[in-house]
Amino acid sequence: MSPIPRRNVLKAAAMAGAAAQFSWALGGSAQAAAADEKGAAEGPVEIKWLEDGGLGAAPGSTVGVPWPKGQYAKDQTFALATADGEDVPVQTWATGFWPDGSLKWTAHAAGEGLAAGTGYRLTPGATAAVPEKKVTVRESGGRITVDTGVVQAVIGKDGGKLIQSVTRGSRKIATDGRLVLLRQGDIDDGDHGNAKWERFDGEISGAVVEQDGPVRAVVRIDGKHRKGSRRWLPFSVRLYFYAGAESFRMVHTITFDGDQEKDFIRGLGVRFTVPMRDEAYDRHIRIGGDGTGLLREAVKGITGLRRDPGAAVQAAQFAGEKLPDPATWDQRVTTRLPLIPTWGDYTLSQLSADGFTLRKRTKGGHGWIAAGGGKRASGFGYVGGASGGLSFGLRDFWQKHPAQLDIRDAHTDEAEVTLWLWSPEAQPMDLRFYHDGLGQDTYAEQLEGLNITYEDYEPEFGTPYGIARTSELLFWAHESTPTAEVLAQETEAVRVLPQLVAPPAQIIGAKVFGGLFAAPDRSTPAKAKIEDHLDFLFTYYQDQVEMRRWYGFWDYGDFMHSYDPARHQWRYDVGGYAWDNSELSPDIWLWYAYLRSGRADIFRFSEALTRHTGEVDVYHLGQWAGLGTRHGVQHFADSAKQQRIANTTYRRFYYFLTADERVGDLMAANVDSDETFLVLDPLRKVRTDVYTPDRHALSVGFGTDWSGLVSAWLTEWERNGPKAAKAKARVLSTMETIAAQPNGFVQGSGLYDLDTGKFAVATTPVVGVSHLSAVFGLNELCAELIDIIDMPAFKSAYLDYCRYFNATKTEQAARYGTNFGSLLLFQGHSRLDAYAAVQTGDAKLAARAWEKFYKSDGYMESSPWATEKLSGPVTLVPGSEANWVYTNDTSLYGLAAIENLALLGDKMPS
Repeated sequence: MSPIPRRNVLKAAAMAGAAAQFSWALGGSAQAAAADEKGAAEGPVEIKWLEDGGLGAAPGSTVGVPWPKGQYAKDQTFALATADGEDVPVQTWATGFWPDGSLKWTAHAAGEGLAAGTGYRLTPGATAAVPEKKVTVRESGGRITVDTGVVQAVIGKDGGKLIQSVTRGSRKIATDGRLVLLRQGDIDDGDHGNAKWERFDGEISGAVVEQDGPVRAVVRIDGKHRKGSRRWLPFSVRLYFYAGAESFRMVHTITFDGDQEKDFIRGLGVRFTVPMRDEAYDRHIRIGGDGTGLLREAVKGITGLRRDPGAAVQAAQFAGEKLPDPATWDQRVTTRLPLIPTWGDYTLSQLSADGFTLRKRTKGGHGWIAAGGGKRASGFGYVGGASGGLSFGLRDFWQKHPAQLDIRDAHTDEAEVTLWLWSPEAQPMDLRFYHDGLGQDTYAEQLEGLNITYEDYEPEFGTPYGIARTSELLFWAHESTPTAEVLAQETEAVRVLPQLVAPPAQIIGAKVFGGLFAAPDRSTPAKAKIEDHLDFLFTYYQDQVEMRRWYGFWDYGDFMHSYDPARHQWRYDVGGYAWDNSELSPDIWLWYAYLRSGRADIFRFSEALTRHTGEVDVYHLGQWAGLGTRHGVQHFADSAKQQRIANTTYRRFYYFLTADERVGDLMAANVDSDETFLVLDPLRKVRTDVYTPDRHALSVGFGTDWSGLVSAWLTEWERNGPKAAKAKARVLSTMETIAAQPNGFVQGSGLYDLDTGKFAVATTPVVGVSHLSAVFGLNELCAELIDIIDMPAFKSAYLDYCRYFNATKTEQAARYGTNFGSLLLFQGHSRLDAYAAVQTGDAKLAARAWEKFYKSDGYMESSPWATEKLSGPVTLVPGSEANWVYTNDTSLYGLAAIENLALLGDKMPS
């Protein structure tokens, strides 16, 4: 990653320190907020690449940039230029607004011209440069044609061909881009001898142009896979085109709607036909291996033969260049060309994170021979010849195994390329629930199970129906076989897609996402030690992903919840201690860690987490659409289906930083998720009162439930989405009616009316405080809401909750008539003390924030803060462990450390 200029780091650190002192003096007033916002640029904003290397072979990049309240109107223009002043064509649109209508977030897409430098300036008020080759979109009949100025793609609006053709100039490079699904109807747990496969093809139900240039165009295609009368496995495919690019990007999403007992996916892929015009010896195969390594072969090889055609001819074939007329070769080769085999079929399969195999054959009906292998393939390939060909790649190829690349019939007039998102050579995708219920038929029995394995089991709740997964693919249309250098650039783009980013100083100064983070600060030993601890925790999880092989199509991006020191293993097979599924908001911790630092490794880790948790841990179809699943052995296994896991808060960061449309879909889908409370009562197993869900009296908690709902409403409102008016009304009405409760947030829950969007105001004060209420993004959301909405009663209610959670039982009883009972997670709640201290100017709260951070529960200064090496026979593979690290504690420590430093870094105890 390009280092952030020291001047920006020092400026951000100084700004954060000054803001904390100013806010302390004025109690979080509007003047203090204005002082904070001065950290955001009023002139050009420095835009950089997340990693070194620039755009490379990627088609383009889109960056999100935040702006302070009131700085720019919605019609503000922007221009992009290199550090040397060269104009870069840019397309700008708003992705978020402050309540006053001013810009909160803008997205900026660029492609052509980005290779000119690694640093750029985004200048407000200037006129954007126009690309020399605009991307244009034309709709006609059943087709959409996108022209980047270099390549043209004809996209279908119905039928089975998503991309009918990809043309460069007058030459077709690829045709018949389509989706393929292989289904197996049963799994024989013996020798698999009776397994039967059937093929389904993608069928389009509709296509729409979402952006039409001049720099970036986006087309969305929806449909299902079909065979005969059956249509299932919905897909949503987006195609991204940038001006002047010879390539395009595909974002491919499937949602599982099959029967887990009968519908076993055997293969899932994207397939193209590639015309082959050249002689067999001028047709080239390139398949990526480890790093930027490549298999570089011709369909008919003329190297290594008993007779030598000539060194120049051999070198040209290896380079992928058109060979001279065979009449100029050594005729002992030329006359025997028909006797040299043609190799038409190639397959690279990556069935685990640790190894791939590569093989080839002459054609169907003949045996395969090994062509090599390695550890972690790039997922990149090329097929074509001197007169043109197609490069293709699948991101996270080995991380989301089992994956596969196939090239078929390259010796004929048309080769076929398939990028398998699920390899047909792997075991079929088995989404069946992992145990038989263990006799847990009643709530009482299920609660007993919860008491031993921490799994909240319920019959028929462990279903994958409605979960989704998104994959990203890249394609290049070439006039001729690319050079090794170009192929290496394309391989690198597949492995790590280039991403433009705004600097941390801009993000911190704009006070987005609650304004609860500041630049890393090591100016004192105490601050440096906390920063060291934060670095240690991130690095440990990064290392554990690798050691424990937390990879795979459905698993990649997530990590485990709890450790088992006796086995030196995470509790991957013990109920609710297994996959974390966003428990206690690790998503916010990791994104805050990125926002304050700009570190590429943290961004990529968080990106994978967001792609996973937003898709796999949440239902997108069926009766639980809009709800997520609590942590468990399988991501969908636990019977706790709740708002807290589907929380839009966890998706907002990636969306606003990249303008990713798929994540935008996920957030928009949650706007009406309050309806799910009619379907499922989150507290059904532990209720002592009589309760039946009613449209006008739904029991909704003010913590884990409301934080999930209000995050979706706030996001729809700030995005000015199609339901923005409803969303804004829901935000305001629920804030008002929570504040009106006898005990505010401490009341715990209320009866919510779906039609009015209000909570009924209770007549009797109740204390209903849970240690979980504020640890699913409540503090971060309330900080945002209080910042943008002037509602003193709500602010007072929330600050009361902050003030009393970590108070003594005596203090709680004096305020509310009774104490809050047995609570946990005091270290994590120290950030509530810190927030309230700054908002009220209460020095005692500030002191308590640091006291609870250092001396309550969670991680202590006396914790080891080190790992120990592990090797066989203690562990499966060598690595390390920190057997005192648990993800709940990690998430809360991370958030408390980041927020306390930002809010009270100048009030740390000596």
